[in-house]
Amino acid sequence: MNPDFHRIKRLPPYVFEEVNRLKAKARAAGDDIIDFGMGNPDMPTPKHIIDKLVETTTDPRMNRYSASRGIPGLRKAMAAYYGRRFGVKIDPDKEVIATLGSKEGFANLAQAMTAPGDTILVPNPAYPIHAFGFILAGASIRHVEASSPEQFLHGLERAVRHAVPPPTAVVVSYPSNPTAQVVDLDFYKDVVAFAKAKGLWVLSDLAYAEIYFGDKAPPSMLQVPGAKDIVVEFNSLSKTYAMPGWRMGFAAGNEKLIHALGRIKSYLDYGAFTPIQVAAATALSGPQDCVDEMRAIYKGRRDALVESFARAGWTVPSPEASMFAWVPIPDAFRHLGSLTFSKLLIEHAKIAVAPGIGFGEYGDGHVRIALVENEQRIRQAARNVKKFIAAGPGIAEARTARDAAQ
Repeated sequence: MNPDFHRIKRLPPYVFEEVNRLKAKARAAGDDIIDFGMGNPDMPTPKHIIDKLVETTTDPRMNRYSASRGIPGLRKAMAAYYGRRFGVKIDPDKEVIATLGSKEGFANLAQAMTAPGDTILVPNPAYPIHAFGFILAGASIRHVEASSPEQFLHGLERAVRHAVPPPTAVVVSYPSNPTAQVVDLDFYKDVVAFAKAKGLWVLSDLAYAEIYFGDKAPPSMLQVPGAKDIVVEFNSLSKTYAMPGWRMGFAAGNEKLIHALGRIKSYLDYGAFTPIQVAAATALSGPQDCVDEMRAIYKGRRDALVESFARAGWTVPSPEASMFAWVPIPDAFRHLGSLTFSKLLIEHAKIAVAPGIGFGEYGDGHVRIALVENEQRIRQAARNVKKFIAAGPGIAEARTARDAAQ
């Protein structure tokens, strides 16, 4: 019997797990690790959302199987959000579907629309599911460097020209995880025009649309006239309403893609627990001042990170959106790569971050810092960083020598 399973063999080692093991070991030894590694919101879910969950849970009828596509009230709330926020009309019966988080929705749509051997264009660096959802579905991935939106858009033409077989879809993600970059509506117009000219479906990840720090809110690709001909967009309540463990997201856009996702889901799940769906509808339809408050907290953390780390000797580019900072590795450590650097941060600065290599080869010169610690902890981390940077050349040399001896 061959113990190696084909789909599992296509997955590389999960580099974040190496950092997690080292972090757990340090904590077991009594170290206070300041954890910026995972984008796991630490703020409480707003009270009116929890109240609706509790109220609905007491109804015994709610314990039954729910609706895989999402209960009608939730789909109407999702469609209303698009109308209110983006001025986009969405048919709640045909053009939107509830998912068990945007990650599940993305992976299941990849299963629905992919034939073995299909080629998919994916930005690099990118959130891992953007590539691996399709890899698990049997596709081949053509990585397009996305150090900037302009570079990604320019690289698409070359990627299509050299991809064999011709690609069937392209993934787009702004505000970006991990790079925190944003784009305007003109960028989306260019993507839609390009995709239509090349016969591509477009999967747009818009999970961080409500976490932005400037005056202008990020747009939706579905605002582009005719975008619904080829585009489906994923969103999530996890970050917007501090509901990550609730596992509630949605996809909206092209009717054919939404139908395909619904077909796959109908074989795999009965939808989220109904009270969660009811509470999610309340989140989308209820008062939104809680979103403004959380956005302000993230902005305060961003400003504290940028200011305190700069004084410590590590320049952090100020992100315009998302709950992440995408930070170049200091020069003294750059040759070590992001994984080794992340390990050294745990060992010497008691700080955990996400190594950039975990988001693709073009991310290896960076680490991702999540804004999931309060401002006091961020400034504590900066004090640790200052000592670490001061000792940097010696730490880097010792690590280089150790690696060479192994």
